[in-house]
Amino acid sequence: MLSALPPDPPAIIGRAAAIDGDTLEIHGQRIRLWGVDAPESRQTCTRGGAAYRCGREAATNLDRLTRDQTVTCEPKGRPDRYRRIVARCTTATRAGGRWLIVDLAAAQVREGHALDYRRYSAGAYAEAEATGRNAGAGLLAGTFQRPWEWRAR
Repeated sequence: MLSALPPDPPAIIGRAAAIDGDTLEIHGQRIRLWGVDAPESRQTCTRGGAAYRCGREAATNLDRLTRDQTVTCEPKGRPDRYRRIVARCTTATRAGGRWLIVDLAAAQVREGHALDYRRYSAGAYAEAEATGRNAGAGLLAGTFQRPWEWRAR
């Protein structure tokens, strides 16, 4: 007997507050960006021989990407172990007279503020990470511990 799959949860749409480099809050709901992992708020990295707070920098960049924007998050799969909704989140921006849809996770990775979390993404953001690495963007310009390794220690 075949059973119907449950419907996808509805999109969450609204103004977002950046909690950290890969987490947003919209209407009181915590949302984890699908497929990427950003440095933790207390995590430091090294660039040009100096330590800096790459976790804070990642959160600041996500805030910049979402400030004064309407964000649309499409849930993917089950909530994570912290009960955050896991979702692919986008915003629209006008550039050159045209509207562009910005995948927030891809932007964070391309700008060097998060990594492709291949364990969950199957490499969906590998190209964005290569672009960021080639540009020497963000944490990709220096040395760092991968966020999932940093949390494990």
